[in-house]
Amino acid sequence: MIEARGLTKRYGRTVAVESLSFTVQPGRVTGFLGPNGAGKSTTMRLILGLDRPSSGDVLIDGKHYRDLHSPLRYIGALLDAKWVHPNRSARAHLKWLARSNGLPKRRVDEVLELVGLTNVAKRKAGGFSLGMSQRLGIAAALLGDPQILLFDEPVNGLDPEGIHWIRQLMKRLAAEGRTVFVSSHLLSEMAQTADELVVIGRGKLIAQSTTGEFVERASGTSVRVRTPQLERLRTALAGTAGTTVRVDEGALLVNGMTSDQVGEVAATQGVVLHELSPQRGSLEEAFMRLTGDAIEYHAEEAGEHLHMQGTSGGAKE
Repeated sequence: MIEARGLTKRYGRTVAVESLSFTVQPGRVTGFLGPNGAGKSTTMRLILGLDRPSSGDVLIDGKHYRDLHSPLRYIGALLDAKWVHPNRSARAHLKWLARSNGLPKRRVDEVLELVGLTNVAKRKAGGFSLGMSQRLGIAAALLGDPQILLFDEPVNGLDPEGIHWIRQLMKRLAAEGRTVFVSSHLLSEMAQTADELVVIGRGKLIAQSTTGEFVERASGTSVRVRTPQLERLRTALAGTAGTTVRVDEGALLVNGMTSDQVGEVAATQGVVLHELSPQRGSLEEAFMRLTGDAIEYHAEEAGEHLHMQGTSGGAKE
């Protein structure tokens, strides 16, 4: 388990992480989300002892990273896929890591096979594509067979097959009772992978909940109804307090009522239903709604800035 308690990190006058508290539990995949500049990478560095917090604390199974003996046996991490000497082969890189933590040599070949790099194990890592480098980084994270795993943007550079593979790998690791903490900008992928979410903005916690609860709380749910008696049902539903009804492609979209409640109203009106289905919002919609105020740069602002540059004595034709 990972526990952050009032975690704060300042770089001069810049506050990268502020009073951040959350827990990452074993047995599930926890997604770590936030806009660019939200403090995700800084938080991961603080967990791994690569940066020292200005205040607060972060513990790994009740211990600081610096106090872990053979840390690769406790926690494995992928923060930068290109963090490897370019002239070392994949096997040599992993052997060096294994030796530094007293791990058996056979484990090197096991993780190379697990990530699909056995056939290129003798090639220099400097010649690897980004996708291959990601696989090598994941192999390094798995080397000590740890119970806790941190992945920062693990699907960068992977093809669809590779993305499917890492998704299934993370789910399997969590099913084995391990703690899996993964940061990603691919919200569609997180919607399929993460059981729980930790969402931050401008270094502060915005939400921690299951993925389903986050989406429901942020974007709400609606009910889609199709009926040959559309106007009759629309009139009946519109009279219910706290309910909004709109027509969308020949169907009604009802907010403020459950599908059971809509069905009961239809029954009392003698309305025949051809469809009655709850419609949940997407993770992307929920994320944008809750983090909108925490986004550092907005497209409109950038466009306005460029327009001002072009109209304030810029290059002459």
